[in-house]
Amino acid sequence: MKKKSLTPEQSEALLKVLQTRFEKNMNRHKGLKWEKIQTKLEANPEKLWSLNEMEETEGEPDVVDYNQKTDEYLFFDCSPESPKRRSLCYDYPAWESRKANKPESNAIDKASEMGIEILNEEQYRKLQELGKFDQKTSSWVQTPSSIREHGGAVFCDRRYNTVFYYHNGADSYYAARGFRGSLRVLEF
Repeated sequence: MKKKSLTPEQSEALLKVLQTRFEKNMNRHKGLKWEKIQTKLEANPEKLWSLNEMEETEGEPDVVDYNQKTDEYLFFDCSPESPKRRSLCYDYPAWESRKANKPESNAIDKASEMGIEILNEEQYRKLQELGKFDQKTSSWVQTPSSIREHGGAVFCDRRYNTVFYYHNGADSYYAARGFRGSLRVLEF
């Protein structure tokens, strides 16, 4: 079991990376102040650990929303292409059903291990309003149970300046398909 905390040095280094990204991409979070976000992250070391997991897999997490009512910040993976957590089935039942050539893991469990959630379709479309993502790759998104019950799962990508929402067998996996995560940070 991985320890879900960072050393003070790791925390400081990650906060610098996140601050630099935040300042470079103000279009993603107009009106927000980094100091408030950093204070909240420092008060939530487990969330900081999850952001580090996102960063280590080249997800380039960044703040994309703030809920004033709940005082909650929302981070998404903002890397241009799907993060380096690819070649994964959609979920454990799909992984388990494969008789041959099983991938290393599955997207749902991997996200859970990282302490994040896979983007849903609405979140994925919101991300695409902030830039152009997944122009060469694709990303699994949360699949409605009505589709999953029939063995399918859904993913999205951006081609021809359009966001597409597709289906595939949940047990499929491709080198160019990963998943994007979201992380909510609030006071407990």
